[in-house]
Amino acid sequence: MNKLIEISLKNPLLIFIFTACILFGGLYAAKELPIDAFPDVSSTQVKIIMKSPGLTPEEVEARITAPLEIEMLGLPNQTMLRSVAKYGLTDITIDFADGTDIYWARNQVAERINAVRGDLPSDATGGIAPMTTPLGEMLMFTVEGGGLSLTENRSLLDWVIRPQLRSLEGVADVNSLGGKVKTFEIVPDLNAMQARGITLDSLQIALERNNRNDGAGRLSQGEEAIIVRSEGRINALNDILNTVVKADTNVVVRVKDIASVNISNLTRNGAVSHNGQGEVVEGLVLGLRGANAQKLVEGVKAKLAEIEPTLPKGVKLNIFYNRGNLVDKAIHGVSKAMLEAIVLVLILLMLFLGNIRAAVTVALVLPLSALVTFMLMRYFGVSANLMSLGGLTIAIGMLVDAAVVVVENIESKLAHYDGKSNKIALILQAVKEVSTPVISGIVIIIVVFLPLLTLQGLEGKLFAPVALTIVFALAASLLLSLTVIPVFAAMLITKKHHAEPWLVRQALRVYTPILKMALNKSKLVMLIAITFLVLTMVVYTQIGKTFMPTMDEGDIIMGSEKLPSITLNQSVAMDNAIQKAILKDVPEVAQVVSRVGSDELGLDPMGLNQTDNFVILKPRDQWRTQNKDDIIDSLRQVMTNFAGIDYSFTQPIDMRVNEMILGVRGDLAIKLYGTDLKVLGEKAEKIKSILEGIQGAQDVYTPQNSGVQYLSVNIDREKAGRLGFDVTRIQDALRVQVEGLQLGIVQEAERRIPLVIKGAESLRLSPADFANIRITSSEGVSVPLATLATLDRIEGPVKIDRERASRMVVVTSNVKGRDLVSFVEEAKQKITNQVKLDSGYRIQFGGQFENQQRAAQRLSIVIPIAILMIFILLFSTFHSIRQTVLILANIPFAMIGGVFALWVSGEYLSVPASVGFIALLGIAVLNGVVMMTYFNQLEDEGLQLIDVVMEGAKRRLRPVLMTASIAAFGLVPLLFATGPGSEIQKPLAIVVIGGLITSTILTLILLPMLYQRFGGRR
Repeated sequence: MNKLIEISLKNPLLIFIFTACILFGGLYAAKELPIDAFPDVSSTQVKIIMKSPGLTPEEVEARITAPLEIEMLGLPNQTMLRSVAKYGLTDITIDFADGTDIYWARNQVAERINAVRGDLPSDATGGIAPMTTPLGEMLMFTVEGGGLSLTENRSLLDWVIRPQLRSLEGVADVNSLGGKVKTFEIVPDLNAMQARGITLDSLQIALERNNRNDGAGRLSQGEEAIIVRSEGRINALNDILNTVVKADTNVVVRVKDIASVNISNLTRNGAVSHNGQGEVVEGLVLGLRGANAQKLVEGVKAKLAEIEPTLPKGVKLNIFYNRGNLVDKAIHGVSKAMLEAIVLVLILLMLFLGNIRAAVTVALVLPLSALVTFMLMRYFGVSANLMSLGGLTIAIGMLVDAAVVVVENIESKLAHYDGKSNKIALILQAVKEVSTPVISGIVIIIVVFLPLLTLQGLEGKLFAPVALTIVFALAASLLLSLTVIPVFAAMLITKKHHAEPWLVRQALRVYTPILKMALNKSKLVMLIAITFLVLTMVVYTQIGKTFMPTMDEGDIIMGSEKLPSITLNQSVAMDNAIQKAILKDVPEVAQVVSRVGSDELGLDPMGLNQTDNFVILKPRDQWRTQNKDDIIDSLRQVMTNFAGIDYSFTQPIDMRVNEMILGVRGDLAIKLYGTDLKVLGEKAEKIKSILEGIQGAQDVYTPQNSGVQYLSVNIDREKAGRLGFDVTRIQDALRVQVEGLQLGIVQEAERRIPLVIKGAESLRLSPADFANIRITSSEGVSVPLATLATLDRIEGPVKIDRERASRMVVVTSNVKGRDLVSFVEEAKQKITNQVKLDSGYRIQFGGQFENQQRAAQRLSIVIPIAILMIFILLFSTFHSIRQTVLILANIPFAMIGGVFALWVSGEYLSVPASVGFIALLGIAVLNGVVMMTYFNQLEDEGLQLIDVVMEGAKRRLRPVLMTASIAAFGLVPLLFATGPGSEIQKPLAIVVIGGLITSTILTLILLPMLYQRFGGRR
């Protein structure tokens, strides 16, 4: 390293070129960095979505879900397999180990699907979902206005808007929600068909075989080739009406003779409503995995603005959720904190150095280190987000550490410069003197942050970017401090009168008598320090523990659940009533968009009784209160007027993160596994009632999984057989009459309209009419359904959740006004005592609690390893076990301030707070290294031990105070930051600032005292 320092000082031109490269390369990298609000916390995840219209949840489970799950269980690198079976649909999620290639994973799943495809129902459709992530919901908009019907607006979305958006870079798909999908519907007249001797089969075959264009080959005419094209495709209603079903010598039977044909809609599984004004159509833009969120959103917004003028007059595209807004707020907040930190650092540099040239020289390391960090982020694929830029903000106070020590020593040497000797040689000597402690100190801080790279799960994905940017920035600052900074120091810093700045003089005036007193009364000082250490241990036990502070995303999602047997129309009506009440009673709400049921792709398969209400808030300056919790309490008050509706509150990204990792939403998720759905439901209700009685429980919820009304058609095999019917024929006829059967498509230019055969609407409105429906055999025998089967009305499940091939129900709860860990411990004890489980049933506690336990366990392993690595580095620097132990002894005393700061502020011990303690550990060790190195240097010069301690402590007061105060004040903006993500950074800043206060005091008082007693070399 000394050789590198020498080359740099002797070749300033080379350093200027190097600096220019950093400047241009860093600016280019910053411009090209992908920008998002958060790191991509999604795992390698593949979703299978299979649909089979008409199948009940139990049939879907038995015929589709279970066979697919069994096939998927043996997949390599699989970490989780969970599924949900609902009416007509199953959604299977497979998580793979981090680092698994997504294309390899999708290929493996596709192979397994193909292997089992033959065992699935013949009408089962679907496969692997689009390659997006659960956090891929980038932008949501509604299509409304213009006086158009829901069918027309849905057609605009599907055939005009969606294709154009899908062509944009980074867009995985555009999910269509709400509205009505246009169909050409054929409604058979069963009496007319019986009179003419026509069965449903023959009608179906006639329509399928008379809807096709084809080519026949080529003809030759002289020198020309003529391509033969036969046209028989259905293009309009009249083509369907005039299709011949049966013809003989006496009569021709057309479709219009035995059926009515009209424009209708597919069976709806969901709807979207807006502001209590009725239904609308919604488009949901999904981003590809790894897409640049800001660029994608800007592109989509520009394309929507381009599309809107081309739509029918009056049709508006209303963007109600835009990830770009969150990205802008998050990046603005962290950038503002970073700039404020830089200003504070510059002010402190001026105050401590008392020389604007020296301050500017040190400050140069800040922009240059940031630019190098941007280049490394781009090279290693780290996006610019709240966490990575937050890591850079945290590092700002530490980036100047190396430069401060180097420049301070250069300034000290130049104070005695006579103008005749070699200035470069003097600076080289000054840099070499401090290079060893500087390198050791910075490497130790880097080592301290390496444990963050070993965190797993959500916490690992969140804090790995923090650790990486800190490591990048510190490594850059170390390199720059030993190469670029000495060259600029040689240019900018001139000889000056060696007088300490005013702030340092005042600090020395206060510090000197305190140090003398401490050295004279060392036993009393040690007793006070140990007393505080014991008090810290006591206070630590009083601090609650949680996983992560809840981040304020701005908008709110209110999930609501009604009676399981509710119809779609009634569910929409209730959603509209809730929207009107919210807009009336909560003035902070700008708009409410409610999404009930399943989406088109099946990525979010909710029931007709489940609604996600997107509550979009007005700007904060229009709120009656600045506390978002007060608005949520107002929403709760509104919901008390709607009896029989369960509700809970979350946020868009928070909801998807919880669903992605756990399959459920909530701080605590209690999963109950077993076989009997009825028993599972009873136990879940018991657990729910226990949780509701625990202090701190909020929004306790378990899905209402019973109460769906089923009309069970029990076919009498003997009767059916005697009359010429088989079970399959009866079931197929029922499917056609109720759900409908798609026979093909009708092409209208580029639009593909389903051609469906379906029973009359009156049939679906009356179970009595359904019982009298006539079923026709292949021989033309027609009998009422009641002749072939008995019909029973029974209750059944809404859905069947499964995890690792076991049935499961979930009870979720949020926690407010209490730490998560103590809440879960109380819940565990009460549930164990009050809920008795039979053989084959078990309970698992998950949610954020599971994440907290995993993070705590991992940190308890890696932090001691990091301390051991620091011990080795210190020993290699000082070659003394005693001195190494003395420096490490500063660590527990540094924790005093951090623990008391958490306790006083009311914050919990979370993962961000733990990261703060890790940062504190590094800074505390660095200060010890700086002071211990100088003590040894003075002792080598032959000073007495008391003089070594007094002179060394006073001489190193400035760098120690600078290092600590700059690190602390660099984090002050995070204490007062607002906006998305500030909740995560605040506990970290509290711990570091509080810890630095006690760490600095103890470094300046305890370390000299301990060195005098134990650390001297003689």
